[in-house]
Amino acid sequence: MSFVSELDQLPIDALRNRACDASDREVSIALARRNPGLTDLAALLSPAAAGQLERLAKRAHRLTQQRFGRVIRLFAPLYLSNECINNCQYCGFSRDNPILRVTLSVDEVVCEAKALAGQGFRNILLVAGEHPKFIPGGYLTNCIEALREDVPSISLEVGPMETKEYQPLVQAGAEGLVVYQETYDREVYENLHTSGPKRNFNWRLETPERAHTAGFRRLGIGALFGLSDWRRETLCLAAHAQYLLRHCWKSQLTVSLPRLRPCAGEFEPLTDFNDHALVQAICALRLFLPDAGIVLSTREPANLRDRLIPLGITTMSAGSHTEPGGYTGAGNDNLHYTERGRIKQLAANASEWAANATSQFDIADTRNPSAVAETLTRLGYEPVWKDWDPAILAN
Repeated sequence: MSFVSELDQLPIDALRNRACDASDREVSIALARRNPGLTDLAALLSPAAAGQLERLAKRAHRLTQQRFGRVIRLFAPLYLSNECINNCQYCGFSRDNPILRVTLSVDEVVCEAKALAGQGFRNILLVAGEHPKFIPGGYLTNCIEALREDVPSISLEVGPMETKEYQPLVQAGAEGLVVYQETYDREVYENLHTSGPKRNFNWRLETPERAHTAGFRRLGIGALFGLSDWRRETLCLAAHAQYLLRHCWKSQLTVSLPRLRPCAGEFEPLTDFNDHALVQAICALRLFLPDAGIVLSTREPANLRDRLIPLGITTMSAGSHTEPGGYTGAGNDNLHYTERGRIKQLAANASEWAANATSQFDIADTRNPSAVAETLTRLGYEPVWKDWDPAILAN
């Protein structure tokens, strides 16, 4: 049995109704439980709980301090390629988008990583679109091997693979895998993914389980908020996390709640997920998942990120770029323009905007990493650049 079967059996409609209709008394009962269940989580996501948000936030803060202390793990994404064979309506890298694309060489990846290391990062997330021609397993293995001496913690956010395809990446030195389901609503998922292997909902949903079998010691999951009802998504994300904590217990788990940002294709959110709802969802997830990390990206503006930190956040990105070569300009001499997956000649007057590869989405927090670290220190937290080294296993 995989989480696919468990999701299909989840009484999601009943849980969502509770998340909309719970009373103040039911919220108080949920807040008092040491080990809240999914019905309690639904109550904590209700409008009634929104009226008790300060109480919910204080409980989430205390629980986070107890389980994680006052430390925040910092990381940066390093984009290898914006080539992709999937059509995902909400993504800037979507195959049919007319954008500038590039795949970095291994030497260019090393150049980008050295720039990040120079800013303090020892925890890097390698990100790429899904395209077997440009991002084969051998390429990823070569990138990992080239970085592992200088980057202790390497994670991947790439197209889903078979367990046997993941194993060489783990052996090369990758320790983490991040895969967002985007939306747990099958109908919405089908409508948004119009072509490419990403259309297979079940295949993507089972990815963390295959990654655990392959030996990754960190797993990251999430939903892209703005595609479907936020309470429903949070309940499904929580159930998925709970399943992985039971069945993939050898791996550490993080969850993320990224919100849609402007990108190529100009996709607009289908549902509302405002700041108040984000705060409520983070606090509720902390109470339901006391031992799971919660990731906060630069999709959120600086002032909001600073206020969210005490509510359950354990990991943050900083100084992020979401385009290949974003940190050094690597790859900019090898750009090509595509329309509907085909390489096209740029117009003669296009030279002014043909300087950089297209980003996946716009970031909101543009502070440099040192500024983020200084803010964390000022707020009473310790910014952690490195919490893992392969030498631990050797000993």
